[in-house]
Amino acid sequence: MLKSLTKIVGLFILIVNLMPINVNAGDKGTAIFAGGCFWCVESDFDKVPGVLETISGYTGGHKDNPTYKNVTAGGTGHYEAVKIVYDPEKVSYEKLLHIYWRSVDPTNDGGQFCDRGQSYKTAIFAKNDEQLKLAKTSKEMIKEAKLLKLPIVTPILKAGKFYPAETYHQNFYKKSPARYNFYRYRCGRNAHVKTIWGKEAYSGIKK
Repeated sequence: MLKSLTKIVGLFILIVNLMPINVNAGDKGTAIFAGGCFWCVESDFDKVPGVLETISGYTGGHKDNPTYKNVTAGGTGHYEAVKIVYDPEKVSYEKLLHIYWRSVDPTNDGGQFCDRGQSYKTAIFAKNDEQLKLAKTSKEMIKEAKLLKLPIVTPILKAGKFYPAETYHQNFYKKSPARYNFYRYRCGRNAHVKTIWGKEAYSGIKK
C-alpha cells in the first residue's frame, strides 16, 4: 500500500513538473509610444481591448521634471509620449506595435499632422531587449511588405525616464470632449492616417 501511494505521489509530481507554467500570470506589461499629440494617442489606445491604463507624459530628453511649456518650446529633447499599461494575456506587445504603426504617420520627420516640432515626432521607446527586437522586426515587416509609399523615419529607442504630464492633460479627451474632438478634426489626424494606411488605418482600435 505504501509503495503504491509513493508511486502515485511520484507520478503526480512528474506530471506537475512537465506542465507548462506561466510564471508571468497576472503581470502587467508596459509600452511607451510617441505619436504626436498625447491626447490622441491616449484616446486611441484606451479603445484597445486589453489596455488597462494610459498615461500622457514626456520622455527621451535631457531635462528633469519637464513641463508642457518646456517641451513644446523645444530644446529639452523630450517627446510627447504615452505609457500604455496592458494585460499580456489579452493583448500582446506585438499587437500594440501593429496598432501603433497604423495610428500615426511614421513617414513624417517634422512632427505629426498639424503639430510640428521635435516634441511631436513619432518614436518607440523599448523597455528591454525583447521589446527592442520586436519593434525592429515590426518595422522591417512594414518595409518589406511595402505598405507605405515613403520610408519610415520613426526611431526605435531604449526607454529612459518617463515623466507623467500635468493632471490637466490626463484623459483630456474625456474631460473636454468637445474641445478634443474639434482639435482632432481640425488637425486632420484621422483623414491623414486613412490616406497613408488605407483600409489598415486604425486597425485594432475599437470605434
